Amino acid sequence: MKKIKWLSIILLLAIAMCGLAGCGNNSNVAEQPVEDGVDYDVIVVGGDPEGVCAAVSSARNGLKTLLIEDDEALGGLMTLGKLNFIDICESRDGSILTQGLFMEFYDAVGGTAFDVETAKQFFYDWVVSEENATLKLNTTFVEPVMDGNTITGVVVEEGGEQVTYTASRVIDATVDADVAAAAGAPYTIAGEDIGEKERHMGVTLVFELSGVNWDKVVDYLENDDNAGTGATEKTAWGYTREGYAYEPKDELMRLRGFNVARQDNGNVLVNALIIFGVDAMSEESKAEGIARAQKELEYIIPYVQENFIGFEDVALVGTASQLYVRESRHIIGEYQLTIDDVLENRDQWDKIAIVAYPADIQPTAGQTYGTVIGSPDRYAIPFRCLVPLDVENMLVIGRSASYTSLAAGSARVIPVGMAEGEAAGVASAYSLNNTISFRDMSADETAIVDVQKTLKKQGAYLDDFEVHETFMDHWAYPGVKVIRSLGLLDGGYSNDYRLDEPMGKWRLQNMINNSLKKTDGEFELVQDINDPVTNGNMISVTARLAGVQADTYEAQLAGLKEKGIVTDEITSRMTTETETPMAAEAIMIVANLYNYYLAQ
Repeated sequence: MKKIKWLSIILLLAIAMCGLAGCGNNSNVAEQPVEDGVDYDVIVVGGDPEGVCAAVSSARNGLKTLLIEDDEALGGLMTLGKLNFIDICESRDGSILTQGLFMEFYDAVGGTAFDVETAKQFFYDWVVSEENATLKLNTTFVEPVMDGNTITGVVVEEGGEQVTYTASRVIDATVDADVAAAAGAPYTIAGEDIGEKERHMGVTLVFELSGVNWDKVVDYLENDDNAGTGATEKTAWGYTREGYAYEPKDELMRLRGFNVARQDNGNVLVNALIIFGVDAMSEESKAEGIARAQKELEYIIPYVQENFIGFEDVALVGTASQLYVRESRHIIGEYQLTIDDVLENRDQWDKIAIVAYPADIQPTAGQTYGTVIGSPDRYAIPFRCLVPLDVENMLVIGRSASYTSLAAGSARVIPVGMAEGEAAGVASAYSLNNTISFRDMSADETAIVDVQKTLKKQGAYLDDFEVHETFMDHWAYPGVKVIRSLGLLDGGYSNDYRLDEPMGKWRLQNMINNSLKKTDGEFELVQDINDPVTNGNMISVTARLAGVQADTYEAQLAGLKEKGIVTDEITSRMTTETETPMAAEAIMIVANLYNYYLAQ
């Protein structure tokens, strides 16, 4: 009896010490679901890197977690899509901003470029090593389980049967926000928010080559006359002239410069083939896009062998099984990240990640090149961007989270979504442990501070910051913001909007026509801009569009001033009727004209 008594005391002491010191990866491990009769604390739908991070974070924070993935492996775009050249979130001083779980992955796979099979195994081991996590591969989301506007679980296709799993919280990590959309969260498609719903950015099929002479590649790209090209031991970027010079057999196909990353077996994966005409949310259309690209590669490979130094002896090994799709739905949440948030380097009170990446908009079928709207030093992702409107108990992470379409050009990259996934796991634990909804958390400073503290303990970088851009001091910047928000003005990697150079005919004409197309107003397309542009010509056209009935330059200016389209600041810089206006004056006038049309 004494022996049993002492064993009981020892056992109780051990349990108490475990509770004080923490067991496993976290000191707040839940012994059972928070709610009786619920299968899981958290269900994460989607096994891309973003979803993997959400599941790992949730499990490490003590929640019984189910991760559902419809394919045979985890990693999504990074593994099945073979996009193994990471778009790193770096500040201008070279610091990697996404720390925490992203860096755990980054260090494990060897940095910016990784071997796909290594990453695939890492993602799997990462999840299954968590005692609170359950992984289900080859399991397809069918529909949400709803109680009014509250999600309480998901129905999935598993082993040929439909199965229902319930949870206290759900994290949608699907690339197209399928769960949130099905649950009733509002969203826009592609560029719908800026009047470009039919915009379909090109998608990419990564292909694999053997036989690359890497020494020749490095020598060529490090010593050519292009400062924007280069190579390392594992990565290469360049061949821009060679790529764009290719004439595709499929008119809805384009080759561009190569982004290349080596695999452990010596093969390389190439991100360069752009495919148009693909519906991002149609499996049939995506499969057709892959087939078209594979057909085009029959012509591309001989071209590459003949024109790309170091690729003379390459052979096509195969292609990714998934397309690299950059844009589809944009969920509308408690806050939508804007392009101004991104390019003005804005901090946020409820930040759950600090990130940076150029706002990169890929071309559509009618364009040869894409555009870079601008490049931030850093900006914050608010927790509010993860909380969808109209659906309770859910968070949305990844490229379909609550960003405007232009902001998504930057925020869509995988490290951003991985940081969001980590935050979603932490927020789920706070929500359940404190019996507070995600929506209430999004307005609760105490809750957010606690989440931020936990994220920092897990290694996340969340320091407050203030970064001011000099272009914001320009007198015409208010006009820049208007035209930029319409997707009609870009500053490139250097954030140069060319404000103090003469305005050209086509630049002005396209800016007027394309901005007014985005209003509900009626107007005739402008076709009578002179070359070179003059102040008189610009004012005459603007007066006609604004309905100013006047024949002289001075009278037209007066009429436009009455309508608020021309200001004293603008006219002070337009000294004579015959001079060519600077871009700054023209942009301000077009921005004011656009706002005038909106108000009518």
